[in-house]
Amino acid sequence: MKSILGIGNALTDILAILPDNDILEKYCLPVGSMQHVDADTGNKIWLEVKDKGIKYVAGGSAANTISACAVLGMKAGFIGKVGKDDVGSLFKSDQVQEGINSMLERGKAPSGRCIVIVNKNTSDRTFATYLGAALELEPEDLDPDKFDGYDYLHMEGYLVQNQRLVRRAVEIGKEKGMTISLDLASYNVVESNLAFLHDIVDNYVDIVFANEAEAFAFTGMGPREAVDFLAEKCRIAVVKEGKKGSMIKSGDEYYFVDVAPGVPRDGTGAGDVYASGFLYAHSLGQPLEICGKVGSVIAAKVIEVIGSKIDIPRWKVAKAEVRALMGIAE
Repeated sequence: MKSILGIGNALTDILAILPDNDILEKYCLPVGSMQHVDADTGNKIWLEVKDKGIKYVAGGSAANTISACAVLGMKAGFIGKVGKDDVGSLFKSDQVQEGINSMLERGKAPSGRCIVIVNKNTSDRTFATYLGAALELEPEDLDPDKFDGYDYLHMEGYLVQNQRLVRRAVEIGKEKGMTISLDLASYNVVESNLAFLHDIVDNYVDIVFANEAEAFAFTGMGPREAVDFLAEKCRIAVVKEGKKGSMIKSGDEYYFVDVAPGVPRDGTGAGDVYASGFLYAHSLGQPLEICGKVGSVIAAKVIEVIGSKIDIPRWKVAKAEVRALMGIAE
């Protein structure tokens, strides 16, 4: 089976399920966005939510994707940076337990954390992210030898706060003949780094994942036109429309994939694990439509739980559904 290496922000998610958007308004956090905050602001938000029933989960977009790929059976590795603290140690421990080759550097700042504020009524997710040590990952930390033995390189758009890092990573990936996939991550990240992302997608990326807001920020087009535009720039374009389903385009091939059935509680990590299912099926040579359906099956399971980690019973069901889709006997 083919293998996958992820590079991303090593963050611990602090999940808070709230009945309204009052905290978002207080701290000027647009609904559904990902906003970087400094340590002081992050602590203030944490103090306001910590008594409201929070949950700690090892997260980060690319790390979530790599985690689910590992559970599905792919050989998986991850490169990131954490602080010299308990949060960083717990992050590494979680990855090791999942069978991931966790290649974490240790930085000077505290480990990064992401406060995920979920609206109980609408399931909208808003992220207040303190990157901490994750921001200290530099191009010089990328040892090309660590890329050896991996077929896929998966990266998150959130990394573009360090454009030198992203460029060096994709240069190494291309030199190693890896299939490079990129999740655009957030519409405001795309808006702030548009020219750079266009250059990277044009010249290095094979597979792009975007939701409709990110696709619009990148192309200025609606979802259907955006997937056509993206497919002209890379081998495979995927545009996700949430409850409506997803669109996949490669050359003259186009597929629309319905969402898989699920009872939504929290959308955190849905896009990340969709990518894991898609890449897992793609690594096995499955048709693109099946890749999308596998991604949808995995995404349907994560929206039924709070946070980005699917529980064991749901994983068991998901794997059976995936095998059925791909025509693989148990």
